[in-house]
Amino acid sequence: MTTFKMKIINWFYSLQKTGLTKLNSYFYQYTGGQSRPVFFNIEKTCPELLEFDRNFEAIQQELVSILPQKENIPRYYDVDQLQSYISGGIDTSENGWKTGWKVFMLYLMGLNVAANQQLCPQTTAILKKIPNLYQAFFSILDPGKSIVQHKGPFLGYIRYHLALKVPEDNPPVLNIKDQRYCWEEGKSVLFDDTWSHDVQNNSRDLRVVLIVDILRPMPFVPHMVNQCVSRLFIKNLYGKKIYNNLKKHE
Repeated sequence: MTTFKMKIINWFYSLQKTGLTKLNSYFYQYTGGQSRPVFFNIEKTCPELLEFDRNFEAIQQELVSILPQKENIPRYYDVDQLQSYISGGIDTSENGWKTGWKVFMLYLMGLNVAANQQLCPQTTAILKKIPNLYQAFFSILDPGKSIVQHKGPFLGYIRYHLALKVPEDNPPVLNIKDQRYCWEEGKSVLFDDTWSHDVQNNSRDLRVVLIVDILRPMPFVPHMVNQCVSRLFIKNLYGKKIYNNLKKHE
């Protein structure tokens, strides 16, 4: 990457970080601050998400249908260079796959990734029923890959995982704040990824989850602010940039 491009990326990151810091400061008072929960009750918070759980086998089959093309699925930092610090990798696996974190995007900050949605019609049909949808994608973590400790950048959303493929031998774990979560196929979890967390996959197989981000439940006024910011500014200033990067990998 050229020095000029790095300067542009760093400038954009600084601009984004400043804006998000101000937003996060505003949302902080409505989310519970340092007492905000790590995990959420899905039934109480967004029961529509449980439709994914009920259709686990169909969603898993759609994943199976795209995995043979895994080499063509971009790594996270291929489409979002701001993720480089947590999703970089080198080729160390025995099967020749590049060790890293790959993403098969379905819905991107208000933008439909039509080509990918066509390959996953049942997953997409459920996504269309989810209120306050922010983002959705298959998260594919290679064998032996760890995601370093980090914090999600934006208090405006919370994150749902449905485990689709989990190695039985030495299963991967999510360490978040002072808690530990181990994925189990067919089971889901809803959590606040703005708490410091990391992922360890020390197994010899893939870990794949469906990630669905929804706008964080907040009182009416901050919720409306969150909607406006997410639907207008984040979508148009940042979402479209990532979307255009995705188009290059189709």
